[in-house]
Amino acid sequence: MKLDWKDTEEIAIQLYEKEPSLNPLTLRFTDLRDKVMDLEEFVGRREDCNEGRLEAIQMAWLDEYQSNV
Repeated sequence: MKLDWKDTEEIAIQLYEKEPSLNPLTLRFTDLRDKVMDLEEFVGRREDCNEGRLEAIQMAWLDEYQSNV
């Protein structure tokens, strides 16, 4: 499965599975962007990233984090 910036929920799930103890609110957006781009299935382009997309990913990841803590 290929992931792009629009795949907010799946990205959040994969980030949570990769680092379940990491509170996503502690990350700077630049670090979050790098973590997304490091996902094995991620094929999105860096230049397509923006604050709105990162915030959506962060909030979806937070939902995963809070529902499993």
